[in-house]
Amino acid sequence: MKTSLEKLDGLLRSLTVELPIEDFNQKVDAVLKKMASQASIDGFRKGKVPVAMLRKRFGANAKNDASSELVGETLGEALKDAQATPAHQPALTKVDDSGDVFVYTVEFEVYPEISVGDFKELAFEQTKVKITKADEKSTMDGLQEQQTEFKPVKRKSKEGDRLTINFKGFVDGEAFDGGESEGYTLILGKGSMIPGFEDGLVDVAAGKSTKVEVTFPEQYQAPQLAGKDAVFEVDVTEVASPKSPKLDDEFAKKFGEDNMEALTKSVKEQMRSEIDGRLHNLNKDAVFNALLAANEFEVPKSVIAQEAENLKQDMEARMQQQGMDPKAGNIEADMFNGEAERRVKLGLLVSQVASDNRLEASKEQVEEKLQEMSQAYGEQAQQMVDYYNINPQMLQSIELLVVEKMVMDLVTKDAKVTDVNKKFSEVAAMQA
Repeated sequence: MKTSLEKLDGLLRSLTVELPIEDFNQKVDAVLKKMASQASIDGFRKGKVPVAMLRKRFGANAKNDASSELVGETLGEALKDAQATPAHQPALTKVDDSGDVFVYTVEFEVYPEISVGDFKELAFEQTKVKITKADEKSTMDGLQEQQTEFKPVKRKSKEGDRLTINFKGFVDGEAFDGGESEGYTLILGKGSMIPGFEDGLVDVAAGKSTKVEVTFPEQYQAPQLAGKDAVFEVDVTEVASPKSPKLDDEFAKKFGEDNMEALTKSVKEQMRSEIDGRLHNLNKDAVFNALLAANEFEVPKSVIAQEAENLKQDMEARMQQQGMDPKAGNIEADMFNGEAERRVKLGLLVSQVASDNRLEASKEQVEEKLQEMSQAYGEQAQQMVDYYNINPQMLQSIELLVVEKMVMDLVTKDAKVTDVNKKFSEVAAMQA
């Protein structure tokens, strides 16, 4: 075997392999012999067709089959001989069996060689959050609000009341799409509608109608309405007054706790757990964004395309879970190319840092991470752990998380880090 590796554009490579023509001819003969045992041609019994006739009639097909088999059997060794590691399945681009040697050529992309820059040159922020008594009270108020009951009243509406309304919106005297609803409920003062809408519904009794004049925000999600003045004709069908439950042991039992002391403790733990998760993701993004910005390198287009396809399938799966038709959105994989490229680059960069610094996840670290993740599954925690332990691929994903955290800590230790304090509510409101 003789191999020749040629560098093409970017990460594209061309590998030419030469083999003795006898190897190819033997393959062709083997294919024809197999055909002879199965072929049925008029005038000959099955399995008795002369090889010469088979070669004349099926020679081209036999050569194609022989080429495919020979390439499949020798490509691995050829790549090893050329010291080439493809980033994807090589594509066969040329076959020549006309000479004294059998020659074939494949093309493929390789992964880039990455030389990671000095971490000391990196600068980024790391966010911290201190949970205050006010934060704890606000969270408990939220639980109390969840259990608030509303009872219809005959008086006029005020802030905090729940209104049930029918409405229809007009712009320049014309009704617009999406501006009409019946049986719609809102709580006055929550700001769930466009600015000014709820203000116009204060001091209105059930059974009454009113007109509410508003102006859509300049950055409104529907461009055709952005910045436009509108009038809503509103019928108030019900005004309901809130009745908040007492914060006592009975209240605690609604959330699976025996008493308020246990509920308060549980709420604090959940708040800390939730915010720590948000902070980890926020700070991880800051570290890795800085790492990516400081290390430019090309990545295989084929790998980006595959990752974009994975992201597309994930999006379609989520749409399906929400009862939406994924085909209706005309989602194309290349819509995800930007995020796909970032993910591929980051994966390669993290892998390189881990390799350079010999970072490996120990069995104990993987088990600890798995136990930590299982806490979110409550009574099914052990089932989750067992499921991961019997699925090597799932367990590998935990190893990657552990190594990712090790890389993050290593970079943070040497970089120029600025600590930033943020409010609990600010971080909790960030998209998960």
